Amino acid sequence: MLRSVRRCVGFAAAGGGLLLAVAGSALATWPTAALPSDLPQQERARLQQVTEHASVTAQSNGDAFVMRADVFEYLLDHPDFATHIIRALEIGRYRIWREPDGLWLDDDAGALVQFHTAYAAHGSRVFYLRGRYQPSVLPTIRGRVVVVLEYRVEPASGGKHLITPAMTSFVRIDNGLVEALARLFRAVIAPRAAKVTSRIVIDIAKTSTAIDQDPVRVDEALRKRPDVPSRELGEFRRLLARH
Repeated sequence: MLRSVRRCVGFAAAGGGLLLAVAGSALATWPTAALPSDLPQQERARLQQVTEHASVTAQSNGDAFVMRADVFEYLLDHPDFATHIIRALEIGRYRIWREPDGLWLDDDAGALVQFHTAYAAHGSRVFYLRGRYQPSVLPTIRGRVVVVLEYRVEPASGGKHLITPAMTSFVRIDNGLVEALARLFRAVIAPRAAKVTSRIVIDIAKTSTAIDQDPVRVDEALRKRPDVPSRELGEFRRLLARH
């Protein structure tokens, strides 16, 4: 349910145009978008190169949805498996897969990035992405992205939880000319930035709702995909069967 990862599960997540379309600035009273205080110093230094020198930023608060928190967090921590669900349910076309050097994301719209989870705790995930975006009419754009996903978890009926997600993206464009253009057209790009980050959070909610409402349908959709990793599929089924 990352679009996150996605799409964030992206994040994430965070693919579709993250190196260009996630630009501009949108204000919100929540989330805090702060890096966690207990982040290891070496990781903090790397992320601050992006967050403190961001070319553009965007924030999005998502609608609350009902789901078991442990299932939601499993998908956050297994974004490659989460995108199998997203693609099987035709919620999104992006994909995440694992290589010997880590996780990779292809958003099916010109972005190819390597990423990893820089921080994971209850209520918070931080993702670091580095790669390129190839728009149809511009030179290849290279850059780095830090995505801060925060979510509130409140009790709901039937052993489930009310989850309210929010996402902040910090984008540092490494092309000098494109960086200047991004700053010049900030006012034009800002509305698109808000739309992109909103879409990521919406994908998370859609996937979560589908699993909550009809887990059998989700399982059947995954069975039809021969490339679904058997270990994660087994873990996911056992997790759903706990309650």
